[in-house]
Amino acid sequence: MTATEPATSDATASAPAPQPAPGATPPRKPLLARAAAELVGTAALVAIVVGSGIQATELTDDVALQLLANSTATVFGLGVLIVLLGPVSGAHFNPAVSLAEWWTARRGGPGVTGRELAAYIPAQITGAIAGAILADAMFGQPLVKWSTHERSAGNLLLGEVVATAGLVMLVFGLARTDRLRFAPVAVASYIGAAYWFTSSTSFANPAVTIGRAFTDTFAGIAPSSVPGFIAMQLLGAGAGLGLVALIFTRTQQDQSAGEPSPR
Repeated sequence: MTATEPATSDATASAPAPQPAPGATPPRKPLLARAAAELVGTAALVAIVVGSGIQATELTDDVALQLLANSTATVFGLGVLIVLLGPVSGAHFNPAVSLAEWWTARRGGPGVTGRELAAYIPAQITGAIAGAILADAMFGQPLVKWSTHERSAGNLLLGEVVATAGLVMLVFGLARTDRLRFAPVAVASYIGAAYWFTSSTSFANPAVTIGRAFTDTFAGIAPSSVPGFIAMQLLGAGAGLGLVALIFTRTQQDQSAGEPSPR
């Protein structure tokens, strides 16, 4: 009997319900649960980024050690969040990823619908702001204080294009090659590396960028720098999708079997 065939005898009537075959797409959770997972996951991610930044600056004046502590905490925290919440919402925690998936769905691939996108993005932004406030509260900082850390230089904007393009190419490249099981390690590792090889320290996330404007700490970004960063992130997401289409060309077999969702 296959994984989808119903039981037809007394001997199998009391057997456990059949489970999806390995690699099969699991049933979708209710939209409310998925939006809540995106809100909580993004809040936790920003709390990790901001909180570890505050902790690092309190422990050392060495900027390299501060960045090392910040990036290390982010790598481990992001990996855990993807493992935990990925089966619920896909663990986007990032409007750029959600928008890219919606775009692929519009072009005939799997992905979020417009209704789901309308729930995901506000949840991600709300979670990011809440995460920044929570981190400030834990470390006795003003709950809301606009960052004064200007990040508007052209080289930093270029860094955001590169960081976001690489992230989108990674996520959707894993989906095209049916290796999304590696996403927790691969995505967390990429973000950790991009902290160091990009000039912007790899925000690569519009929601996180907005959230980090609410804290005048190590991880903050001045509100005046937010629009430029978001614009470059969206540009990078488009470039990442273009690279996926160029490099991970779908074969006739892939099209007939169905491309796995990058969620």
